[in-house]
Amino acid sequence: GGAGDEKGGQAMSRIPDERRLKEIYGEEVQTAASRYLHLKEGFEERFGEAELSYFTAPGRTEIIGNHVDHNGGKILCASITMDTICAAEKTNDGKITVVSEGFSEVEIQVESAGETPHRKGTLSLLAGIVEGVKAAGFQAGGFRAYMTSNVIPSAGVSSSASFEMLICTVLNHFYNGEKMRAADYARAGQYAENHFWDKASGLMDQMACAFGGTILLDFREGVRVEKVDFSFDDLDSDLIIVNTGKGHANLSEEYSSIPKEMFALAKRFGKERLCEVSEEDFLQRLTTVRQEIQNDRAILRALHFFEETRRVTEAGDALRAGTPEKLLPLITEGGNSSWKWLQNGSVSKQTKEQSIPLALALTEIFCKRKGEVVCRIHGGGFAGVIMAVIPKRDTAEYVDFMTPYFGKENLHIMNIRQTGAVFVG
Repeated sequence: GGAGDEKGGQAMSRIPDERRLKEIYGEEVQTAASRYLHLKEGFEERFGEAELSYFTAPGRTEIIGNHVDHNGGKILCASITMDTICAAEKTNDGKITVVSEGFSEVEIQVESAGETPHRKGTLSLLAGIVEGVKAAGFQAGGFRAYMTSNVIPSAGVSSSASFEMLICTVLNHFYNGEKMRAADYARAGQYAENHFWDKASGLMDQMACAFGGTILLDFREGVRVEKVDFSFDDLDSDLIIVNTGKGHANLSEEYSSIPKEMFALAKRFGKERLCEVSEEDFLQRLTTVRQEIQNDRAILRALHFFEETRRVTEAGDALRAGTPEKLLPLITEGGNSSWKWLQNGSVSKQTKEQSIPLALALTEIFCKRKGEVVCRIHGGGFAGVIMAVIPKRDTAEYVDFMTPYFGKENLHIMNIRQTGAVFVG
């Protein structure tokens, strides 16, 4: 926390100062200050007065690169102006207690974190982070935290990765002298999801939340990260996430079918992943492979992999050359490929539930009236959210247009935030 006032002989915590909040939140300083004050009050109500430290970790957006990381592809992604924040106090009892608004309070002992049951929501994730941090050779210890988040849950902007990166930041500040890097946070988050949620997650969500700003990830050999200079503000546009109201629960079979089919095709070429197969070789042998596997969807998904990875390469070149406007058609191309080739716009067995295609269709109708269409499936697909890039002059009109269909509370105007998971003050 900031400098404390003396009251009754005990140091009282202040919220972070305005200058620091401006660094992170830009013009939204007053809104941010209200949120941190709310944290302070929430912490004191639950735990009593304390000298507090404050932390933030953003959600993330995937700009181009849908479902390619597992097969060694490339992704352009960024942190967003939605975050999970907490007020925390270090303790000496080896116990972590987290009160997260809207969720049950959870508590673990650092020493026995590895014995925590799997797939028990926040509890398992918290224990997994602690174990991931320890497995990487860093220290973990006790603290009490009160947190709140405006990262939309179950909607493809990584509310879980935001939570994970926040816990890493707290542990880094209290126990590791800020020696952990963003990549260390991301690997701890991946460890938690792999070992405590039993979910075969990659690193994309965690990397984007941890680093801040826009990053280009290349998964061909481990993961290579390149920070690139870009914000939709550069194009005088807003990023708008439309939550279609349908969550991601019970869709694991749909999600796992994508990497499964891509891996199976790579195997046909004697390789482990599609990044080791050239698109030309794939096209030359396509007729034979098609007869052998009798699965056109798998072939279309492989073609999506090759073309989507190429789009990310093109996007990176455009940003390095200082021509960010070239990104816009690539975003729409990628979205069309996800919808038509990757086929994660809806669940094949639920033909009557098509909220993603409906949101995209309505956005296309609106955008065509204005000029350029820039929209796509966002995140995992099948359900959840779409993203639209709308010129700032048209943002209010787009929100009004979409409100009758999805509700104003499901339209989220945001942009790219340059600050990742950090200690605030």
